[in-house]
Amino acid sequence: MAQIINGRELADKIQAELAMEVAEMKEKNIVPGLVVIIVGEDSASQIYVRNKEKSAEKVGIFSKIDRLPAETTEQELLAKIATYNQDEHFHGILVQLPLPAHINEEEVIQAIDPQKDVDGFHPINMGHLLIGKPIKIPCTPYGIMKMFEAYDIELEGKNAVIIGRSNIVGKPMAQLLLMENATVTMTHSRTKNLKEIAKAADILVVAIGKGHFVTKEFVKEGAVVIDVGMNRDANGKLIGDVKFDEVAPLASYITPVPKGVGPMTITMLLEQTVANARKLK
Repeated sequence: MAQIINGRELADKIQAELAMEVAEMKEKNIVPGLVVIIVGEDSASQIYVRNKEKSAEKVGIFSKIDRLPAETTEQELLAKIATYNQDEHFHGILVQLPLPAHINEEEVIQAIDPQKDVDGFHPINMGHLLIGKPIKIPCTPYGIMKMFEAYDIELEGKNAVIIGRSNIVGKPMAQLLLMENATVTMTHSRTKNLKEIAKAADILVVAIGKGHFVTKEFVKEGAVVIDVGMNRDANGKLIGDVKFDEVAPLASYITPVPKGVGPMTITMLLEQTVANARKLK
């Protein structure tokens, strides 16, 4: 039976360390600040934003949630971002995705000062990551790398398979694994023989956004399985992309949903905000 990688426990430990550092910063009158801009009433986004606010407060970060109505224009949102880019109270700016359909997400991401882009999605930050010199890293893959580190999971020379090619998880995850000398295969919904490819993986990262998509047929014995999925089943229960009960007996390590990758994503967001403030010490 797999050892469970407890993301909640690891996140709590890292956040406790950050809280101590933030307390020291405050003695020097440096208060790390994070602003989260949310447009509209998307219910999942509202939950994420509340969790981010709670975690930021726990660490001692000055946190502001700027809630804008769904009819906010793209120009109004860009003007708001420009104001926060100049505001020295905020070391991190995050625009909660998805945005309403009339707003161009790419334009919005590019408007954020790359230094304050604690989500790591700005093309400049993605470019730095691609050449192996990251400055800001997308938070979910960053959190997963911290999990590998905390559990002493060897990556060098390992066969890593990623299911899902998003800019948020799949692509940056591939680059981070390459930087640790893993051999990486990217797969997605159109990949042929997906089960066979996945079954060859020593490390399997699943971020395809389909509940219980990965069953035991995808997993070889002893594989490390990271489940990035956040889905709801017919009863409204939170489930991952991996059928946990089937896969856990085969795997050597596995992340649960919830209390797996999710808490680490928020923690790395806080870490990158504090890192920006750290430069001012």
